[in-house]
Amino acid sequence: MSPFIGEFIGTMLLIIMGDGVVANVVLNKTKGNNGGWIVITFGWALAVFLGVYVSTSLGGSGHLNPAVTIAMTAFDNFDSKLLPVYILAQFAGAISGAIIVWLAYKQHFDSTDDKDGKLTVFCNAPAIRGYGYNLITEIIGTFVLVFGAMAMSKPASTLGTLDALPVGLLILGIGLSLGGPTGYAINPARDLGPRIVHFILPIKNKRDSDWGYSWIPVVGPIIGGLLAAYLFKLI
Repeated sequence: MSPFIGEFIGTMLLIIMGDGVVANVVLNKTKGNNGGWIVITFGWALAVFLGVYVSTSLGGSGHLNPAVTIAMTAFDNFDSKLLPVYILAQFAGAISGAIIVWLAYKQHFDSTDDKDGKLTVFCNAPAIRGYGYNLITEIIGTFVLVFGAMAMSKPASTLGTLDALPVGLLILGIGLSLGGPTGYAINPARDLGPRIVHFILPIKNKRDSDWGYSWIPVVGPIIGGLLAAYLFKLI
């Protein structure tokens, strides 16, 4: 159960902090309303930092991302028997985290009329809708994530909590440089899990969950992760 618990809690914390910072910036009457893109990218970087550290501390691998787990299984000798366990834990954690964010910001959801903004708290939407380019953007972002993470060598001596810092900084860089077109989902569980929550929760005055776009943050990251792991091993 340790790998499941590690990935579940790590992904849950990732979504609590990540979707939480979006809610703080987007929803009405919050302390962080209109905080801007920089606040969101730093919040997500810290969310990944915390999630990875907690996951590895509890017996997981700190993937928090089906695209990473699939890529590591295909090209980095990750135990294929753990693949369904990890993916189940990641989606369960993402769904749980999104529900917790909704509870924390319930009054602010009720006070917000922007239906698109409410959806943005849970999942991604493109700045300019064009499925081909949106898919390419998610492939590129996830390629950078997986290739960069695989290239980062572990420190010779442990830095304790700071061992998880490099991947958090990598996420920050991806958000600042590649996040503009699609919001850098780069993680199927991070997008699809909370999107399902948006669909099922009794959110006041909400729009549809944009299922027509929902395949982009799933297919794009998986392709990008596989390409990155393959190229890294080839090199």
